[in-house]
Amino acid sequence: MKNAITIRQMCEAARRLNEKGEKFSLIGVGPMSKTLIKAVLELAKEKDFPIMLIASRNQVDSDEFGHGYVCDWDQDRFVADVEAIEKEIGFDGLCYLCRDHGGPWQRDEERAAKLPVDEAIAICIRSYKHDMEAGFDLLHIDPTKDPEFAMGTVPFDLVIDRTIDIIDELEKFRKEKGLPEVGYEAGTEETNGGLTSVEAFSDFIDILVSKMNARGLMAPEFVVGQTGTLTRLTENVGHFNRENAAKLSENALKHNVGIKEHNGDYLSDKILLEHPHLGVTAMNVAPEFGVVETRAYLELAKVEERNVPEAERSNLTAVMSEYAVRSQRWRKWVLADMANATVEEVLQDADLTAQITDICGHYTYEIPAVKAEIAKMLENLKKVDVDGEAYVIYKIKESVDRYAFCFGLHGTTSKLIAEANK
Repeated sequence: MKNAITIRQMCEAARRLNEKGEKFSLIGVGPMSKTLIKAVLELAKEKDFPIMLIASRNQVDSDEFGHGYVCDWDQDRFVADVEAIEKEIGFDGLCYLCRDHGGPWQRDEERAAKLPVDEAIAICIRSYKHDMEAGFDLLHIDPTKDPEFAMGTVPFDLVIDRTIDIIDELEKFRKEKGLPEVGYEAGTEETNGGLTSVEAFSDFIDILVSKMNARGLMAPEFVVGQTGTLTRLTENVGHFNRENAAKLSENALKHNVGIKEHNGDYLSDKILLEHPHLGVTAMNVAPEFGVVETRAYLELAKVEERNVPEAERSNLTAVMSEYAVRSQRWRKWVLADMANATVEEVLQDADLTAQITDICGHYTYEIPAVKAEIAKMLENLKKVDVDGEAYVIYKIKESVDRYAFCFGLHGTTSKLIAEANK
């Protein structure tokens, strides 16, 4: 479905509304599953707010690069499924499809293989071009995963130059193909990106925008700023710095650029409620909502255990747990001592297995064995008058709405469209 206004128009309208005193922050949600997308769009429709679906290359990518782990999506199948869900629920609001961390080495296997720079950049550009052809609205350009600098910081000027070179090539392609306008996001929340201080961030924006203008390119819609957030396990172990957040927002606003905060998962309400006042334009949240969906399935498995004869029950918890551990994707989210444990050591520890399932269950949804157990459990629950899918959607909506409410987002879609059309 085509949005009533582009993401650039939406960002400009949001900025004007904030200047008029209507303060709110936007939210980007990781598309962990079709069920999660349905829940998010239902909520956005009910509460009248815009949503950005932020897909990493590990989640959604071209078949030539191995597609994504979510629903085996490439860009075209992802867009088609989102549009199908919009049609199913009658969604007519603002839903922007965004590429999160789309740069070189951003697929796990590319970084592990330490691909040469020319090859890595060529691959990411092909992926971005597929994004544009499929109808993505926003592309995050992040060249800071360079394995050459794994133990240090990618040089500041190199990050800027690679960012601009990629955007320049993409804009030439877009214009040649007659494709719709897209927005851009630059920078990274990773500490090795070299943008962790307010001063470095300010310099980054000044130089980036100046060099983009010199190349005939518009400033990006967002620049990622590090406000101290950091997600590990199922909590935010960082230290949110409200003073830095305000300064970062002020520095970005000088160029009519929005500050985008990543790793916002699990922040407390008191911190989220401050975000509109501090001028944080948008925040990305992803793993938290995957954890919420997994917990909902595991809770339903307990209901099934209490109400369905043993011979007829699914084996969801055990099957999901084994695949979650064997995926080894948990190594990204756990603390250092856990990250070094072997798969077999984890599987022999019931508490550790349960913890990893909690964190990484969402990586298993599309594995045929897990998918079959979820379907069997939901069917069993229907027989005892429990609507399992509705429960999962309810729990996701409850979690997402905590952010939407704290960010002052309720009722903003209609305001944004009206402001953009003035």
